[in-house]
Amino acid sequence: MRGGIIGLVVAAVLAVLGYSSAYVVYPTDQAIVLQFGEVRRAVTQPGLYFKIPFIQNVVFLDKRVLDLELPELEAIASDQKRLVVDAFARYRIENPVLFYQTVNSIPEGNRRLSTFVQSSIRSVLADATFQAVVRDSRPELMERIRQEVERRAQGLGVSVVDVRIRRADLPEANSQAIFRRMQTEREREATEIRAQGEEAARRIRAQADRQATVIIADANRTGEETRGQGDAQRSAIFAEAFSKDPSFFAFFRSMQAYEDSLKSGETRLVLSPSSEFFRFFDNPAGNGVRPATPGLAPAPASGPAPAAQE
Repeated sequence: MRGGIIGLVVAAVLAVLGYSSAYVVYPTDQAIVLQFGEVRRAVTQPGLYFKIPFIQNVVFLDKRVLDLELPELEAIASDQKRLVVDAFARYRIENPVLFYQTVNSIPEGNRRLSTFVQSSIRSVLADATFQAVVRDSRPELMERIRQEVERRAQGLGVSVVDVRIRRADLPEANSQAIFRRMQTEREREATEIRAQGEEAARRIRAQADRQATVIIADANRTGEETRGQGDAQRSAIFAEAFSKDPSFFAFFRSMQAYEDSLKSGETRLVLSPSSEFFRFFDNPAGNGVRPATPGLAPAPASGPAPAAQE
């Protein structure tokens, strides 16, 4: 009975010793074996390992790429513009022994590395203009920052993978002032462009009005010339027709005069029946010779009617 208890105790002690002496390193971790606070060795490969129980202890460090979030900081560019910079960094622990000996833990390493990054950002941006930071040379500036942080962080046993600037803006007060100045400049440019457009429009309208006046004058001149030529041709045709048969032409003109004067309207004519105007009414033959009337001389047969003279 007593021997069985001793055996259980011995087995329990051996189990505790075995459990205390074994440790597992996962692929995402790396380990440092310490003996009374002194580094004995570093384990960077995954697997099952053993240590001296109660004498040695193991500190695990992350082997993956770690993120370092930085607080917003202010930097002054070479053109004396103040910038509010929001940046972050990524790093990896390359030398766990050196990292443990210098900063002891990841939070302390983040604090030290954050100081390096902020200092590098301020020094690099101090040599660049605002336009280069926000647009022209941003990738080159971030690479310069990463290289400078890498150089400063060599004593920590880490490798800086990347440093990125999320945002680089002017402070709120400066942004509002710059926005107002830009707005004023744009409004001035818009006013100048509108004035130039109005001037061009007036010039175009003046040219168009001048061309329209010239075109209308030319058209009126051409129309008057054409109308004069037509009137001349008409007069020539009438003259030629009159010369062929003067009596018929006189009769035709008289008929036209009768038609125009006898239309209904407000105009009244007071004429004698023996007027020359009615000579074709008195002679059915239509030769324009008025019959003889006792006591009156016969009317002449030649000569145009009054309507023909119109």
